[in-house]
Amino acid sequence: MANVASIDGAKAGPMTGEEKKVIFASSLGTVFEWYDFYLYGSLATYIGATYFTQYPEATRNIFTLLAFAAGFLVRPFGALVFGRLGDLVGRKYTFLVTIMIMGLSTFLVGILPGAATIGIAAPIILIALRLLQGLALGGEYGGAATYVAEHAPNGRRGYFTSWIQTTATLGLFLSLIVIVFVQYLMGAAEFAAWGWRIPFLLSFVLLGISVWIRLKMNESPAFQRMKAEGKGSKAPLTEAFGTWKNAKIAIIALLGATMGQAVVWYGGQFYALFFLQNVLKVDLFSANVMVAIALLLGTPFFVIFGGLSDKIGRKPIIMAGLLIAAVTYHPLFKAMTWTANPALAEAQASIRATVTADPADCRFQFNPTGTAKFTSSCDVATAFLTKNSVPYDVVPGTAGQPATVKVGNATIPSFDVAAAGDKAKGMTAAFEKGVNIALQGAGYPLKRGAVKVPDAKLDAFIAANPELALNADTVRAGEKETMPAAKLVEGKLLTADETNGVTDMAVYNIANGGTFAMTADPARVNWIGTIAVLFVLVLYVTMVYGPIAALLVELFPTRIRYTGMSLPYHIGNGWFGGLLPATAFAMSAAAGDIYYGLWYPIVFATITLVIGLIFLPETKNRDIHTMD
Repeated sequence: MANVASIDGAKAGPMTGEEKKVIFASSLGTVFEWYDFYLYGSLATYIGATYFTQYPEATRNIFTLLAFAAGFLVRPFGALVFGRLGDLVGRKYTFLVTIMIMGLSTFLVGILPGAATIGIAAPIILIALRLLQGLALGGEYGGAATYVAEHAPNGRRGYFTSWIQTTATLGLFLSLIVIVFVQYLMGAAEFAAWGWRIPFLLSFVLLGISVWIRLKMNESPAFQRMKAEGKGSKAPLTEAFGTWKNAKIAIIALLGATMGQAVVWYGGQFYALFFLQNVLKVDLFSANVMVAIALLLGTPFFVIFGGLSDKIGRKPIIMAGLLIAAVTYHPLFKAMTWTANPALAEAQASIRATVTADPADCRFQFNPTGTAKFTSSCDVATAFLTKNSVPYDVVPGTAGQPATVKVGNATIPSFDVAAAGDKAKGMTAAFEKGVNIALQGAGYPLKRGAVKVPDAKLDAFIAANPELALNADTVRAGEKETMPAAKLVEGKLLTADETNGVTDMAVYNIANGGTFAMTADPARVNWIGTIAVLFVLVLYVTMVYGPIAALLVELFPTRIRYTGMSLPYHIGNGWFGGLLPATAFAMSAAAGDIYYGLWYPIVFATITLVIGLIFLPETKNRDIHTMD
């Protein structure tokens, strides 16, 4: 590949070959960097099983918190570190450094031994690698967007930078496709054992391609001119954020643009996937495929809206996207419920649970890392109902009394986990079983799996499950499997003490006697309808995200552009966007309504809409080469 030449000046007409090379070289590396970043979130279950689960709960929680912080909250610090570097030494070499850090960190996760092999060093190294990923991503986006924008001719900057805007979605799409493909080839068991490492190892190949391409690139013409004229900033951080003139621009960029853009972006992609899997109970494979198809259909609109912003302005498109999303999120997510899990929608429309509890017993269940414990009787009840997507009302109960859950004519007492002590496990099982039976009877799409019961526990099992109407003699006369004592212990059917003096034992497979699970019946999932809703949500993403790189670049002068645009972008997307799933879940749990959490993106999108309409300037006609 030939060296990518500098492109300067205001031009019109078709994109030249050199301009295409600039966009391709910048975008491809950024796609790979987003791919690396998303792998961790998509494969968190397997990573946790390999590196964290061997440790005590307190230790495990610390590691999970650190991993969360490294992935999202640290991104603005990466923006500061690499933004400063990019404004001091240049765009090209800075985002060459960021992609090398990201690629090597991701590859090393793929070969890092688990905690069972190297002990506590494994999670510590993993956290360090994740920290490097977050820092690198904080510097990558600003560098790529600035580099492309400074090569773009005036009047086409929205179109040029919109290709960079496709990279986050394409990176997510690529990660989903690779994971689904590898899992399909290997099978679930092998993938869980070691196959999850393959997508991480693949990043080394992508890194090699990206570095080779970026080494062929030249520095941006705007930065070269600034350096030649001696106008570079000696202290980009101080100049960008230490003076009110520029700090005001950064604040407006955050509150009037990126904050709302971030919640719509995360709402239309990540929260939509979370909602499908965790709220509507669509299986992991189907949900990933649906979202991948919607992303594939929606991605061209990043470029369409980016190009349109060169004609009608950045601000009208972004503000319109925020407004439409705020107005239509509730009806769209309700429509998704009816298309993806109509049985659940039907049950929700007819049956609500009632939680009667001491108001002082109910807490706001904000849990961004999944490590917090909510142990009061009210929290036990509401968390379980929320996890199963059951709407409910909380009514005041007697002070000091445990909460109860009423579903139809059934009333199930909850309990306080701390007060239960050693009995908590058994009380949890009894509570969840009671609520599940009531929900199933009320029409909720709950399925109860099979369970293996050893002969020594059969009579007790039948006594504890009268709803199954089993007869011990009939079960014993039916089909059975004889298991050796070692296998009984390995399968956790009996403890080692319970197998004393036993060489083998009959084990019975009891249909509909195991654990309950809320499910979406594959035969009733409306794929076309669900993908259509997801496509509309992605379309909103493209409206707010397609033109925003050009907007941010045009807000700041060349001497502090990399630094100035990177920080508001990553605060918006790393903090306001990254906290969306956990906050929305906590809000839904507090209100007893699976849609209540949507107020999080709606409120922040509306705040940004108002601030943006009043304070955000239109930038499409600015000549960034003369802003210094």
